[in-house]
Order: sequence, then C-alpha cells, then structure tokens
Amino acid sequence: MHFGLTDEQKLIVETTRAFVENELYPHEREVERTGHLRMDLIKELQAKAMAAGLYAANMPVEVGGAGLDTLSWLLYEKELGRANYALHWTCVARPSNILLAGTPEQRERYLMPCIRGETWDCLAMTEPGAGSDLRGMKASAVQDGSDWVLNGTKHFISHADIAGFAIVFMASGEEDSPRGKRKKITAFFVDKGTKGFTVRDGYRNVSHRGYTNSVLEFDDCRLPKEQVLGEVHRGFEVANSWLGATRLQVASTCLGRAERALTHAIEYAASREQFGQQIGKFQGVSFKLADMATELKAAELLTREAGWKYDAGTVTDEDMAMAKLKATETLAYIADEAIQIHGGMGLMDDLPLERIWRDARVERIWEGTSEIQRHIISRALLRAVGG
Repeated sequence: MHFGLTDEQKLIVETTRAFVENELYPHEREVERTGHLRMDLIKELQAKAMAAGLYAANMPVEVGGAGLDTLSWLLYEKELGRANYALHWTCVARPSNILLAGTPEQRERYLMPCIRGETWDCLAMTEPGAGSDLRGMKASAVQDGSDWVLNGTKHFISHADIAGFAIVFMASGEEDSPRGKRKKITAFFVDKGTKGFTVRDGYRNVSHRGYTNSVLEFDDCRLPKEQVLGEVHRGFEVANSWLGATRLQVASTCLGRAERALTHAIEYAASREQFGQQIGKFQGVSFKLADMATELKAAELLTREAGWKYDAGTVTDEDMAMAKLKATETLAYIADEAIQIHGGMGLMDDLPLERIWRDARVERIWEGTSEIQRHIISRALLRAVGG
C-alpha cells in the first residue's frame, strides 16, 4: 500500500474541503437552530455542488458521476463529513450504489433523476421489531398473479420525506436453513404516491439536526413485477453486492468531524491561558491531544486500508467492521475530549463541538451497531481456528 496521496486525490481533498468551508459551514447555524433545511437553500447549494463537480461523485462516469475509486471516494466523504450532516447529505447527494443494480429501464427511471438532482432515493430495511436482525422483518410481499402486494411498516428511514421513491426490502417467503426457517427477502422500487404507500413523520432525533427520518406504511400496496430490484427472493444478495462500502462511508464522514473537533481543541489549547501559561503546556491537556491524534490516525489508517483492499478485491467484512467500529468510537472519544479541553465553552453552540458530540452518538448505531461490528470481527477470528 502506498500511503501518500496522488495529485488527483490531493485536488479532490482540496476542492471538497473548500466547498464545505465556503458553502456549507455558513449555513450550519441556521440548520442547527431551526432544525430545518430550506428547499430553496438545498437547490442553491445543489447547483453549486454540481458546478464544482461534487454532486453524485460516487457514481461511475458512464452515468454522469466522477468515477472515483474507493479510496478517493472515502477521502471525498471525509471532507464532506466535516459539515452538518443534513447539509452535506442532501445538498451534495450521493445516490445509493444499489441503484446501479437495476435494469437499464430502472436506471433511467430511478438512478438518472437522482444524479441530475431532480429527486433523492431512500433505503427502507429497518422495522420497529427488526433492526440488526433483518431476517426478523415482518413487513411482507406476497405475489398475486404478476403483481406483488406489500404490507407492513418500516421506520428510521432517512430522507424519505424528500425522496421521490423508496427501495424497500420485504420478506417474500421462507426457506430452510441449519438453524431452522429463515425469511427470503426481495427488494422493490416503490414510488411516492403509489396507492397503499404512506410516508409519515418519524421521530425527533438528538443527532443531526435538519436530517429527517420517517415511518413508511404499506397497506395492500400493489406493485407490478417490473418494480422488483434484482432477483426475487435475492434481496440480501443485492444488498451485500452493492451496499458493502456504506460502513466505510460512515467511517470516513466520522473522521472528518473528528479531525475538525481535534483542530478546535489544538487551537484552543495553544491560545487559552490559565495560571500564566497556555493550557496546552499542562500535561493534563497535552496528553489528551496526543491520545486524540493517535486514535484519529489509527482510525484513518484502518479506513484507508479497507478502501484500498476494496478496490483490490481483497477486503473482508471484518476489515470494514473494524474501520466502522474504530472510526465511530474514535469520533465519540475525540468530541468528548475536545469539549473537556474547552471547558464550559465547549458546550455552547457558538462552536461546532456540542453538535459534533451530539451527532457522534448515532454513528455507533446506524449501519450496524458497534456490537454487530464486534460480532463480525470476533466471528471471523474464531472461524479461522474452527470456532
């Protein structure tokens, strides 16, 4: 592995960081204090992101994206991650890679409008009774002639309020396994406005103000077979093939916020004076900074290695689990320590630290909890010796 960045990667980092600092940072206070992201602001920033070549940059060149390799994409995600989540996710959208799994007709109908900034997608897996255990989902899809009829509820669905359609995973049958019966899963495209499909307001969230989650309800929602994404009963295969790197995306955005918090802590420690000297000269503060920097570098190296291995075709589930686990927990640690170094000012909303601290909490839950990541890692270790 080569640890340096190419000239192209340096340009990606510089361009994205400049956009984040100049175009997104100025709107953070409004979004944080109102909890709302105005559509006129979204459209304004969307246009600027497109002009800068940053919109849908995760997509291949042939569909209008930037065609970034995985490592370059993760560097881009890290820079975007510095800003308020709702701002960077909505205004500099990265359509889900799972849209690439669609047929040519489905790509034209669903993927291309997302790349052009005309709409957004949302992914619906989680249910009130099925989070980490997706095989436990109860929402169902039953075939009726050439149609499918969907019933059930999904919740915690990000961006569903503005999305033009949902990619919904439903239990579509059962099969035998060594551990008994298990659900078969099928993925569907469901357009907003389809009869029997309702999007309701979700829950108030302590993390990521301006970001929304919704409850999706399906009541005899009838879909033609053309709305199936991938193969019938093979929804998990579709998800595993196209969503594998999302944990690395979470890791990278966490690294961006952790670095921003650390920078604030370093600058404050060098300028704040107590007892006649800079507080950074007190061992109690200087050692915190050293530990924070070390943990951040470890998390970044794990994430970059996983990205490099992803492109090489050698990445494993435990590689991505380690990166996600380390980066999310490192963010929580650095955010907390940065506030401690600032004292009372760290909790005031004049600085982004209290937001970074709040926002950090959800990262250890979504896209697989820290416990699930540890399970993936430990399972791989034990399997290697027959455990």
